[in-house]
Amino acid sequence: MPSNLAGRRILVVEDEYILAQCLRDLLEGDGAEVLGPVANLEDADVLLDTCPLPDAAILDINLGGQSVYPVADRLSNEHVPLLFTSGYDRELVPPRYADSPQCTKPFGVQQVREKLAALLDINGDVH
Repeated sequence: MPSNLAGRRILVVEDEYILAQCLRDLLEGDGAEVLGPVANLEDADVLLDTCPLPDAAILDINLGGQSVYPVADRLSNEHVPLLFTSGYDRELVPPRYADSPQCTKPFGVQQVREKLAALLDINGDVH
C-alpha cells in the first residue's frame, strides 16, 4: 500500500543502534528516503553538507553526552520540521524548541507516524 511518506526525505540522528535501525526500517517501509541514521553531530553535519535538505528530521536529544541542538538549530534555520526523541523530561528542552513535538522513549511506531504526519501536514494516516 502506498504511504503518505513516499518521496519524503527524513533525517534520523540517533545514537542507539537498534533504535536507529528500527526507525530506518519503519520510515523506509512507509516509503520515505532516510538520510542516515547517524549517531553524532559530526556525521549529521556531513550529511547536511552533502545531501539535499530533509523534509523533516527525527533527532535524539542526547547523543552520547552531546546535545543535538546544534544540528536542530541548523535545520530550524532552514525551516525543517523537527521531531525530538528522548528519555528525559520535556522540561529539559530549551524554550526555543518548547513547541516542537517529542516522542519519549520508549515510544511506539504509531506515535512516530502520527507526529511525522502532523509535522509534514499530511492528510490521512501514515501506514
